[in-house]
Amino acid sequence: MQTEYETLKVERIKDHLLLVTFNRPERANALNTQMGRDMRDLWGGFYVDQEDIRCIVVTGAGDRFFCAGGDLKERNNMTDEQWQKQHALFEQSVVMMMDCPIPVVAAVNGAAFGGGCEFVLACDFAYGAKRARFGLPEITLGIMPGAMGTQNLPRAVGVRRAKEIILSGQPFTADQAAEWGILNKVCEDDKLMEEALAIATIICDNAPISTRQAKKSMNIATQTDLKTGYAFEIEAYNRMVPTEDRLEGVRAFNEKRKPQFKGR
Repeated sequence: MQTEYETLKVERIKDHLLLVTFNRPERANALNTQMGRDMRDLWGGFYVDQEDIRCIVVTGAGDRFFCAGGDLKERNNMTDEQWQKQHALFEQSVVMMMDCPIPVVAAVNGAAFGGGCEFVLACDFAYGAKRARFGLPEITLGIMPGAMGTQNLPRAVGVRRAKEIILSGQPFTADQAAEWGILNKVCEDDKLMEEALAIATIICDNAPISTRQAKKSMNIATQTDLKTGYAFEIEAYNRMVPTEDRLEGVRAFNEKRKPQFKGR
């Protein structure tokens, strides 16, 4: 796993826990072309090899911005071709992040606008600081969400609320984001990372094959009918029956001790 990136800070916090930080604080952690390349490389690598990482927390550098969306200074005066080539990097990045077998948790430390908000929606779930603000203002700039926003937002908040958010382009608070289903939890500003890392640690302690299979099954649930989704669930379930981790989990339960999962 590469850990040195120009626009991302990648830290292995514990044996199985990774912290990824959008690291352009001087530009509000906005998405530029290099960040698109860096994210595509990072998320694409995990699809091939999880390197025994069992949970990933994503946040932004500083305490004001998670990610302000596309870097409009870099985009100013781009040709149509340049714009579309850059956007293709963002498209690949968000799809690869959603396809990442490892659970990805957003810790939204500040403003998450445009593409930043879309990346929150693409994570498996999200915690947010009280100071965090959200919005999809693309329509006020003559464009529209293009990083799965029109797909993931209706799934999170419902179609009618999603239309209000996207068609108005208006910002909203962390409390509203939680009420509507974008955030799982609103944390005190100084407690956000502590609480996000705590839930990530709990996930890391669970059986990694089970975690990955359950994530895949839940992702399929929103893309197909009930019985087809259930058929996928059973296939995912059966993948765990012959594992050492299943034997260890049951043995540990009966021996009244914490299981030691190996991912085998």
